[in-house]
Amino acid sequence: MVDNRYATALVIACVLSLLATVYLSVAIGTQHWYQYSSPTVRGEANLSELRSLYEEFMEGEFDEKTYSDTLFRLNGTTGLWWRCVFVPTTPLWYKEPDLKMELHCRSFTVPEQFTPKYKEPGNHNSGEDMIRTYLWRCQFLLPLGSLGLVVLAGLTGVLACLCRSLAPTLGIGILHLLAGLCTLATVCCYLAGMDLLHRVSVLPDKVDGSLGWSLYLALVSSPLHMMAAALLLWAARSHSQNYYRMTAYRVA
Repeated sequence: MVDNRYATALVIACVLSLLATVYLSVAIGTQHWYQYSSPTVRGEANLSELRSLYEEFMEGEFDEKTYSDTLFRLNGTTGLWWRCVFVPTTPLWYKEPDLKMELHCRSFTVPEQFTPKYKEPGNHNSGEDMIRTYLWRCQFLLPLGSLGLVVLAGLTGVLACLCRSLAPTLGIGILHLLAGLCTLATVCCYLAGMDLLHRVSVLPDKVDGSLGWSLYLALVSSPLHMMAAALLLWAARSHSQNYYRMTAYRVA
């Protein structure tokens, strides 16, 4: 028999783990980790430049400087797997007072995720920036590792239920703790990488950057995983202590 306290802790931990996993999955699959706010361009002076930037962004080869400049100029948003820009729906947008914007996105491929970053974005002769390169790779790999740990914990929990045993609870709690730490590290790597990118890039005038809701979802999922881990570890420790006490009592 499982004590009601342990059962309640396990149910709450499962709910927290499920919420954290959903939040993290949504964060990974969406592009609103960081967003730029650019001033509206009026007149035809910069129209051809912006149009060429957009076409290069959507159809050209992967280049950090090209897509960064486009994000800066066209109200871009970026995530772990996506980079997007807001563009007008009409070709004569610069003459219209009320613009209707639509989001156009392009995904980062797996080879692009492992592309080296350079000390001067776009300049391959400037030397590889090892810090930015590995921060980028970590922000790509760590959330996948976090999801993998949660899946492994879930499979272990299913097997424990089938065996009617609380013995694996300690291991499941440790897996959730590691998943929460991986998610937190993902957010830290992403913020550090964006800060370093802004230091080596020249942002246009009146362009502001802000954190998006996808990043906040990932940030919320980390403590949820850790709270689930704390409940699981408490249940495992308390159950183990009670088991040893009962065993000692029976022996006595």
